Amino acid sequence: MRIQLAVLAWRGPIVESRHRVQAIACTSDADVALETDGADLATSFRSSAKPFQCLPLLERGHADRWGFTDEQVAVMCASHTGSAHHLRLVTEILERIGLGADDLACGWHLPRDPASRERLERDPAQRSRLYNNCSGKHAGMLCMARSEGWPVRGYATAEHPLQRLIRDTVAELAGVPASTLAIGVDGCGAATFGLPIAGMARAFARLGAARSGGDPRDAALARIRSAMIRYPVAVGGEGELSTQLMEIGAGRILAKGGAEGLLCVALPQQRLGITLKAEDGASRGLGPAAVAVLELLDALPETAPAALDELRRPIVRNYAGDEVGYIEATVRHLAPAHAPGG
Repeated sequence: MRIQLAVLAWRGPIVESRHRVQAIACTSDADVALETDGADLATSFRSSAKPFQCLPLLERGHADRWGFTDEQVAVMCASHTGSAHHLRLVTEILERIGLGADDLACGWHLPRDPASRERLERDPAQRSRLYNNCSGKHAGMLCMARSEGWPVRGYATAEHPLQRLIRDTVAELAGVPASTLAIGVDGCGAATFGLPIAGMARAFARLGAARSGGDPRDAALARIRSAMIRYPVAVGGEGELSTQLMEIGAGRILAKGGAEGLLCVALPQQRLGITLKAEDGASRGLGPAAVAVLELLDALPETAPAALDELRRPIVRNYAGDEVGYIEATVRHLAPAHAPGG
């Protein structure tokens, strides 16, 4: 299925913004179920890579040796809102390995959780790197470095053995040579990777299809998938798109967003991975775009909750709270691409 996908922002009868979204849905063997007209796009994996950045810790057995719970594994894959609950989970991980917030290389930013933000604005002395939305990922990275006997200092830099291992792991799951991955620096200071969105979809298809009784990699991927789906709030938080999609999916959907308008999804029952990327980096259109793609793939529960309608068609309000517009995805079906020589 080939489509053209865009998200329109309406203000009354006026279309005031258009977000072009590229998407692809495929199996881990690259069998394509759906693609847009620009699905050959390459971009940065950003936070959507977190399940695979966490993977070596589980694949090598360290998560079991430290006795981490599934919820702690979920927060290692998270872009969390910085709620008190998220902070407790990350603190527990750090305490177990004998490290603290000052060992995190992710820096600090105001959290998205309203209660935490209000608390920090009232008392700036409580600022901590724990509030960074990537603090769970970094806690997992510190645990991996400590478990392997690698230096803790500099663990987030691209030349550190941990980051080189993560690069190779991402490349293998995406089905691309590691030498072709572009390396950048994420907002949290760790390495991020540039690759085609089809490679991201292949990696998420592998995550969705992994078997708990398989080899160490399959078993680790299956546990990561189970942890994220079981604890969607740990992966994001109240109002976060990834959390909402997993709650709506009720076990049928795994979702992980990334900065600059990126969203990756795994559909375990269909053994598909999906990548959506807003070309202009705007994240506000990802909800409607994701719902449109999931509906085309028949991936949503028959009795989806009302929250689905809120994602499908978010309301635009003015400062007085009045409804003044909405955001919606538009899909245009395209003719199938012709094979070379056809």
